[in-house]
Amino acid sequence: KEEIIEDLNEKIHDLEIQIQEIEDDEIPPLSIGPVPGDSLMTVALDVIELIEAENFSDLVVYVHPNMGVRFSPYSYIDVQNDQVFQAAQVGTLPGNPNLYLWGSYDGSGNPINITFDDYYDEFIYDEDFANPHMYGNNYPIGTGNMINNFSDVYPNGQFVESHFTGFDPQYDGMDWRSLSLAFEQHNNAWYLVGIIHGQWTI
Repeated sequence: KEEIIEDLNEKIHDLEIQIQEIEDDEIPPLSIGPVPGDSLMTVALDVIELIEAENFSDLVVYVHPNMGVRFSPYSYIDVQNDQVFQAAQVGTLPGNPNLYLWGSYDGSGNPINITFDDYYDEFIYDEDFANPHMYGNNYPIGTGNMINNFSDVYPNGQFVESHFTGFDPQYDGMDWRSLSLAFEQHNNAWYLVGIIHGQWTI
């Protein structure tokens, strides 16, 4: 009987050692956010997936900590009128009932005075930009008569364009859509500074 007890105690001791070893093993947490050295495309694909999922609470860690992120409804970046939100504000935007002035509608010139949720539906994810016809890596695909002033606004920036060439053949490509994500480096990692919607303009 004593031998059995001693044997069991040894097994218990061995199990306690195994448990301690498991607890001592450092299991790295799942990382989220830009990683120094990651490519521009890698970070852009992470960001577009979060935008697709409307997961702005996780998107905040990708927003540039100093510059924030600018929302541009058209390819011409209007530094006077485009809305800029800091990282801490971005997570509070979905469901926010406040009306924001995002700029002016092309053609009519009427103010784009809508909630973030409406802006998201009309000027961010109006198409499935996580699964586009093509990507442009620092190469603008969508073109129209509106000036592309990206390099003037973001002289140190780079971008990835998620592009649809068109949907209805009768429009001969004039119904193209794009979403460009602008990034600048901070501590050797790419951070989001702009979300630029593109489409044919008058």
